[in-house]
Amino acid sequence: MNDDVNVLALVKGKERYILLYDDTQQAAALRALGRQASNPELSFSWYDAAVLSRKIRSESRTGKQRNRVANPLVD
Repeated sequence: MNDDVNVLALVKGKERYILLYDDTQQAAALRALGRQASNPELSFSWYDAAVLSRKIRSESRTGKQRNRVANPLVD
């Protein structure tokens, strides 16, 4: 089991958006970005959500690639 915590941060003006999640919580992290983007009281936009979602998915792919190198039997 991997105990690593992923950290995703965005600073917009005086607002700070920090998302902490582990690899098993990727779907929940993506949903959280959508909830923030749909909140009209925040400056967090759908564009911000799209960019950060891409980062989450990219990190997930590179993590899987690192695992394959370390253990070729891991899918």
